[in-house]
Amino acid sequence: MPASHAIQSRALEFRRSLLRWFRRHGRDLPWRRTRDPYHILVSEFMLQQTQVSRVETYYGKFLARYPSLERLAAATPEMVRESWNGLGYYRRAANLHRLAQEVIANRGGMIPERRARSPARVPSAQSLGTLSQQIWVTAARIVPRRGKSAWAFNQAIMELGALVCTARVAHCSVCPVRRVCGTWKGVNGKQ
Repeated sequence: MPASHAIQSRALEFRRSLLRWFRRHGRDLPWRRTRDPYHILVSEFMLQQTQVSRVETYYGKFLARYPSLERLAAATPEMVRESWNGLGYYRRAANLHRLAQEVIANRGGMIPERRARSPARVPSAQSLGTLSQQIWVTAARIVPRRGKSAWAFNQAIMELGALVCTARVAHCSVCPVRRVCGTWKGVNGKQ
């Protein structure tokens, strides 16, 4: 089997295994039940450097008080900060508030659906070296390009990092992608 075919096969197995695991074990989080860009935006701001369990407590309350981008933009900074009280990192609340005001004032109230930034604009592989190049090539093979599987993959990879392959401890024995994981193979002497 040619090397490129083997790599593509491992990438597909990684994706399939991860998505299958996520369908069975992914947490039911409120921001995963919506496709409303504003609600997702709020969750993304709240989840920065904050545990999911803590955000779950504040997410619904915040959206009840500010159910739309317009309502958030119209609030005073003090009101927004008060609603954020207890989540910490108050700069996030201020930034979310300013973003809401910007979108209302200069973007017709529409949160862009697509990112204007692409991986091609990230510092080039030449400046970061071969490892960076390999990471981008691998990511391009693994990540679905669009549709429901792209959304599910993004959620699944975050769930994997939150529950299984954490920053402090990698729980390799229960990892859904250990068969195709280079770290698992390296740690266990399997190549």
